[in-house]
Amino acid sequence: MKFDFQQIITATMILFAVVDVIGSLPVLLDLKQKVGIIDSGKVTLASGGIMIGFLFIGEPLLHLIGIDVRSFAIAGSFIIFFLALEMILGIRFYKDDSAATVSIVPIAFPLIAGTGTLTTLLSMRAAFEMSNLIVAILINLVFVYFVLKNIFRIEKILGPGGINILRKVFGIILLAIAVKLFTTNAGIILPK
Repeated sequence: MKFDFQQIITATMILFAVVDVIGSLPVLLDLKQKVGIIDSGKVTLASGGIMIGFLFIGEPLLHLIGIDVRSFAIAGSFIIFFLALEMILGIRFYKDDSAATVSIVPIAFPLIAGTGTLTTLLSMRAAFEMSNLIVAILINLVFVYFVLKNIFRIEKILGPGGINILRKVFGIILLAIAVKLFTTNAGIILPK
C-alpha cells in the first residue's frame, strides 16, 4: 500500500463531484416523504460496498455476464429517468413503501453509487493507487452519511416551498442527466 496525499485529495474531489449527494437532496427528500425515514447507515454501507466491490471486480464481473460498462450505464439512465419524471410530474412509478428497500435501491444504487460513480472508479484505477482510491471513497462516504443523517434539519431549513421548487428544478436536471447518459452510451452501442 502506497498512500499519496495528493492522489487522495484529487480522487476525493473527483468522486465528490460525481457522487453529488448535495445535488441529490431533492430526490432524497422526495423518497423520505414517501417512506418516512431513510436508514443513513444502511445507505452508506451499501454505497461503500458497491463502490469498493466494483473497484475490484466490476469490469470482470460485467464481462463475465456479457454486459459492457456502457450497457450498465444505459440501465442506470432508465432508473434516473423515472425518478426525474416522478419529481417533475408529481406521479409515482416507484411503489415500494419499505424504507429498508429504498435505502438500497434507488438511493445506494443508482443515486450515490451510480453508473457515473462506478464508471469513474474504473477509469481512475489506471491513474491512482488502489489504496488512495479506497481512502477517497471512505472520505466521500463520511460526507454522504453526514448529509443523510441531517436530512431532517436540511428539510426544516428549506421548508415545504423550497423543497418543492428544488424537486422540480433538480427533476429537470436529473432528466437531462438521464438523457445524456443514455444518448452518450447508446450512440456507441447502437449502429447508425
